Amino acid sequence: MAGIKIAPLRPWDDFYPGTDRFAKPDFGDLTKWNNRVVSNLLYYQTNYLALAIIVFLIMGILNPLAMILGGVVVTLVFMGAVWAGENKAVIKNFKKKNPTVFVVAVMGASYFLVSLFGGVMVFIFGITFPILLIFIHASLRLRNLKNKMENNMEGVGLKKSPMGVILEALGQQEESINKIADFIASKVKE
Repeated sequence: MAGIKIAPLRPWDDFYPGTDRFAKPDFGDLTKWNNRVVSNLLYYQTNYLALAIIVFLIMGILNPLAMILGGVVVTLVFMGAVWAGENKAVIKNFKKKNPTVFVVAVMGASYFLVSLFGGVMVFIFGITFPILLIFIHASLRLRNLKNKMENNMEGVGLKKSPMGVILEALGQQEESINKIADFIASKVKE
């Protein structure tokens, strides 16, 4: 955890307004769409955290016990999935070949466990709704030059952020960033 830097809160006019900064993703090219989402998750991570906290607090005020239960369940399922992905070869290979299915499975397991305790609606609005808002924004928001540069620095290892650690644990790193890191590593060895 040493060396992790919190990304700055991006200005509102960079984060949201302006229809010229948003476009429908190319659903035919899943790699490009995934790269856009990962780039935006890394670049706007502090804005996304603020958005999630606001929704989380609103739901927490309305139903505190169910919100705490949902948060604990999701955290435990996520930690268990990351542990299993690192320590069990079958799960590690599955996560590597099907990263999106792995993330959906983690969310599905969280939903199932929360439903056993009767807090499904709180889970949907308090935890899943912010994730949905973040995913929609990350999918529609076009990347800019500053965004791409920040992500390259993160991928090469010059900077580490909390979202970078989470995405790495879920196996959601951009292929282009990994190629850049490999290229630099090969040049350093020479």
